[in-house]
Amino acid sequence: MGVLLGIDVGGTKVAFAVGDAAGNLRASQRRPTSPSGRGEIDVAVMIDDLRRLVAEAGVSLRDVDAVGVSVPSPLDPTRGVVLNPPNLPGWHEVGVRDLLQQAFGVPVFVENDANAAALAEWHFGAARGFEHVAYLTMSTGVGGGLILGGRLYRGVLASAGEFGHAPVEWDGEPCSCGQRGCLEAYVGGAAWTRRLRQIAPPGSRATALAGSREALKPEHIVAAARVGDAFALAELARWNHYVARGIVWIVMGLAPQAVVLGTIAVAAGETLALQPIREQVRARVWPFLGDQLQILPAALGSTLPYRAALGVALEGLRAG
Repeated sequence: MGVLLGIDVGGTKVAFAVGDAAGNLRASQRRPTSPSGRGEIDVAVMIDDLRRLVAEAGVSLRDVDAVGVSVPSPLDPTRGVVLNPPNLPGWHEVGVRDLLQQAFGVPVFVENDANAAALAEWHFGAARGFEHVAYLTMSTGVGGGLILGGRLYRGVLASAGEFGHAPVEWDGEPCSCGQRGCLEAYVGGAAWTRRLRQIAPPGSRATALAGSREALKPEHIVAAARVGDAFALAELARWNHYVARGIVWIVMGLAPQAVVLGTIAVAAGETLALQPIREQVRARVWPFLGDQLQILPAALGSTLPYRAALGVALEGLRAG
């Protein structure tokens, strides 16, 4: 297999990659998204950016096997059409696959960003070697992706992996999706930030690190917990508890070999997050499932956007 190209489109940034099937990066670039209000125009600019990066990498387009694109939902991955993502103004029924195929003359594969991240960790990161994997990231919201039987599992309307909107409290906290009690309402970065800014004691170490309660973010909680701040430790324990609830639901329903956790869990690390989460999950699932389960930190760090797009290209070729 030769060269793979990738584009990871987010609400605030676009990442471009030239790499290979092992996830090695020959060239990469990141820039602000800067949507024009017309998706087709934005894609045309991205095509020009990717062509320049290919030239800078000294790669001939004749050596390119495929292009992978990671984009926010909703989308139709079968047609390669981005439907109407809320954080990409003017992207309505944008035929990303067809536009890129016309430009590069190779197969183009399009996935939502959570599935793309799951593919990246499975092909190149923490989930390598497993057949059954659930991936969870707790950034602004809670995203997820599933590898089942060694294949990406999309489900009906490509909606599988929406673990963030499984309820962990009936009639609990309101969620951005319109429901109540969703996992995202308890462990998503935006929801947790709102809570922290409402309840943090003025004298807590976390508040001091932030400069004010109004500036408080999850990273301040993690930093304060590391030095033993009582409020931060209690909040992180609450966060771990709800993450564990969500994972128990996944384990009992899907019996994965591995659950890979990104963002906040990676930042908090083994002692403050991963080990307490493992203990709570194993105490609440059947022992034979817990014995087979590994709960792992995501491994790709800042390279994830690039490798997510390359993972989409690789998986598309692999799946035929």
